Amino acid sequence: MQKLDPTKMKDWQIAEAAEASLRPAKDLAAELGLQEDEWTPYGRVLAKVDVTKVLKRLGEKKRGKYIDVTAITPTALGEGKTTTTLGLVEGLGRLGKKVVGCVRQPSGGPTFNIKGSAAGGGLAQVVPLTALSLGLTGDIDAITNANNLAMVALNSRMQHERNHDDAWLAERGLKRLDIDPERIQFRWAMDFCAQGLRDIEIGRGGRLDGFTCNSGFYITVASEVMAILAMAADLKDLRTRLGKIIVAYSKSGTPVTTHDLEVDGAMCALLVNAIQPTLMQSLEGQPMFVHAGPFANIAIGQNSVVADRLACALGDYVVTESGFASDMGFEKFWNIKCRCSGLKPDAVVLVATVRALKAHGGAPKVKAGLPLDPVYTTENLELLEKGCDNLLAHIDIIRRAGVQPVVCLNAFYTDTQAERDLVQKIAERAGARFAVSDHWLKGGEGALELAEAVVAACDEPNDFAFLCDLNEPLKDRIEKQVKEVYGGDGVDFEPLALEKLAAFQANPETAKLPICIAKTQYSLSHDPLLLGRPKGWRMPVKDVLIYQGAGLIVPVAGEIKLMPGTSASPAYRRIDVDVETGHVHGLF
Repeated sequence: MQKLDPTKMKDWQIAEAAEASLRPAKDLAAELGLQEDEWTPYGRVLAKVDVTKVLKRLGEKKRGKYIDVTAITPTALGEGKTTTTLGLVEGLGRLGKKVVGCVRQPSGGPTFNIKGSAAGGGLAQVVPLTALSLGLTGDIDAITNANNLAMVALNSRMQHERNHDDAWLAERGLKRLDIDPERIQFRWAMDFCAQGLRDIEIGRGGRLDGFTCNSGFYITVASEVMAILAMAADLKDLRTRLGKIIVAYSKSGTPVTTHDLEVDGAMCALLVNAIQPTLMQSLEGQPMFVHAGPFANIAIGQNSVVADRLACALGDYVVTESGFASDMGFEKFWNIKCRCSGLKPDAVVLVATVRALKAHGGAPKVKAGLPLDPVYTTENLELLEKGCDNLLAHIDIIRRAGVQPVVCLNAFYTDTQAERDLVQKIAERAGARFAVSDHWLKGGEGALELAEAVVAACDEPNDFAFLCDLNEPLKDRIEKQVKEVYGGDGVDFEPLALEKLAAFQANPETAKLPICIAKTQYSLSHDPLLLGRPKGWRMPVKDVLIYQGAGLIVPVAGEIKLMPGTSASPAYRRIDVDVETGHVHGLF
């Protein structure tokens, strides 16, 4: 393979140059110890792995060291968390460790919008990039279809109940559900950022054109079906959870589920292959499991429980990633995912950049698609030190979980030695391990310092414990999270949120569900303008959603949207195809 230079090549060019030398899926499967009937090839370099068969054969007595990668509060450009995850996987590989990485499948929304594909970058990428970014083995499409099948069933049922009497329904084996059109809970899904579909009206026309009602879309990766895929223990558990999804309420207030609509079995049929993680590889040939989706601000934001369990049964070191910052992705990893999986982290990596720390120190706002202010590429220790308050807040969040983090400074060539030394001094003074990683430029070789720090951290005992007992009242648990994780003074619940919380608390089936707060990723608070480590604020909660299938209570804080919008300068403007070769270029 030709020498790859990230300073002279774009990510898609690096990935394309590496394609010819990628390891065949059969070699990766053999290295992991998979038997022939436990994996299915999707071309030469991709495969689906049957988790049920593997865990049935191996059990889960063996468990690799389990490492979660999270970050400080990011800028709009992100701070290289996925890149660091891949760098750490490559670095551990350079140390001779049997390592397996677990990351989420990129969403079409960011891929074609501002952020781009979640493949990593430079010499720390999941490959092949094009397959990863443009649908992979079809999981997100299957989730979209399963979600929308439930909506088809709901609208069809409402139409037929409006148009026919009970006798007509009974002849067809149906019992009137008497769905309240003002209390529809479910929405359509699309995996693009389509702000024009947030709120719509459907069913306009005649009696045969569906039921006329207000509706809307959310992005697929924020759907409850995606959350169910991420949290399901196996196909049986997936099937059970799908039947519990509340799509609406009857006029008497009774929940109407996908099971009531008799659509849950068909939804599961669409997801039979999607429950199996996809086997890919890093640029340096380490195995990577890709499963579930992003958006820890409006969803659970984790790769799947089954992927992590599978990796822990097969590898000696397992690197998994949580979305956005530690107040978002790591908190959900800590208090939701680890409850479902039964796994506990041996180490947690906290990714930081000089760029983000300067932003938290008061530097001009970082705007995607626009040039950076010169302050980000020249030394400024005053801004950097002030911004380290955000770093310290995230160290405290991870320490609150009972784990001492490894702070990783994701190296940029514009960082000065004095800036790196200052971040190290502040991190170590707070009791954290520290490493600089230059994986973007040098791959695994540049991540050796980080890999060695993580190996050392894994060998130390920790006191990992959940934030709350699920027997505590829902309202108290929300307030505890805001105060002890986000650093707020409390919560202001709007009347609708209080009404719903009271109903969920009174129901034994929902009173003990974990909390999954939806809020902005750009601040520890609900307000994206409050940078650093804000003090003296309270979190407004205007609504509380129920994801009964996923097993989550979802308080909605601030003005968070479950369907993002597309920017004026989206990535799709730069993506095209070489019609002579069929190669896609412009992905990043």
